[in-house]
Amino acid sequence: MKIFKLPDLGEGLQEAEIVEWHVKSGDEIRADQPLVSVETAKAIVEIPSPQAGRVAKLFGKPGDIVHLGAPLCAFEGEGADDADAGTVVGHMEVDQQGAREEAHAAPGGGPGAGHGAIKAMPAVRALARKLDIDLAMVTPSGPEGVVTAADVQRAARLLAELGAPEVLRGVRRAMAQNMARAQSEVAAATVIDDADIHAWPPHTDVTIRLVRALVAGCRAEPGLNAWFDAKMERRHVLAKIDLGIAVDLPEGLFVPVLRDVAQRDAAGLRAGLDRMRADIRARKIPPEEMRGNTITLSNFGMIAGKYAAPVVVPPTVAILGAGRIHDQVVAYEGTPAVHRILPLSLTFDHRVVTGGEAARFLAAVIKDLQTAQ
Repeated sequence: MKIFKLPDLGEGLQEAEIVEWHVKSGDEIRADQPLVSVETAKAIVEIPSPQAGRVAKLFGKPGDIVHLGAPLCAFEGEGADDADAGTVVGHMEVDQQGAREEAHAAPGGGPGAGHGAIKAMPAVRALARKLDIDLAMVTPSGPEGVVTAADVQRAARLLAELGAPEVLRGVRRAMAQNMARAQSEVAAATVIDDADIHAWPPHTDVTIRLVRALVAGCRAEPGLNAWFDAKMERRHVLAKIDLGIAVDLPEGLFVPVLRDVAQRDAAGLRAGLDRMRADIRARKIPPEEMRGNTITLSNFGMIAGKYAAPVVVPPTVAILGAGRIHDQVVAYEGTPAVHRILPLSLTFDHRVVTGGEAARFLAAVIKDLQTAQ
């Protein structure tokens, strides 16, 4: 058989979830005919057949997660028959290591501790596996923080009352992985301030004004429009501003990229943003439009909230958050006045961005926002 494996889908994507097969075993298909739709962290991607021929075998079913380089489809004919080597990871064998361990002492032992820090007898570990309970979620009640069988059974009852858990897939799974990576790697710091936007004319496009102001910030402090290679300890300051704009949908967080925003006018930015949002909602956005942002904007205030500590996702080093626009009493020319205020939160990677650079960036953003036009 000739084996077709999950190809490189770009931008470091290492896995995809099978959404729908467009062929079945025994079908005679042509080259470039739609073979399978898969969902990545970025979008739903349709993978075409690499050749013409008869389908001998399909590996995986809808809902299975396939790793990069794992077999997808076998065609009849001569070729390397290595399809049984590591196909899908939708089902994993349970590690039997814990069943052979004796109860051991380690610091902690409460909820959220790593498995190596949990104290439990082998029989209790076996019970936890039987009931599908993660011991890290169990509050111990035994002497010196030992997890008992009663503790595991209590946790099982509580989880049963909560109902079946939701397995994170697609965008939400990628979001969980990216946020965990950011939390463990980035030395995040946040600076906050307000922009007085009382001079804005009615019906001002808030998002487009924020994009323009962010460009002003990058011009004042180019080091925030950068990528940081932590492994090699190298910073890449980028001339072109490719702006990732956070979009919240029920499926999870999407960050499409508006390219070269410093060179586009307001009408072009708005048209591009509207098109991308429509493509995201239809789950038709091309994967290349979800890759390679150099800095990020989150206009979370359109929903709620004044200030936040947005998360910087490597390799970028900064994200600007815009809070809820509201009326506020301010001192204006020596007297109280009610003005419209736009709260701002700038999170930056303190490994490569200084506090002064971040403050100057934010000052330039505010200066641009406080102009009438």
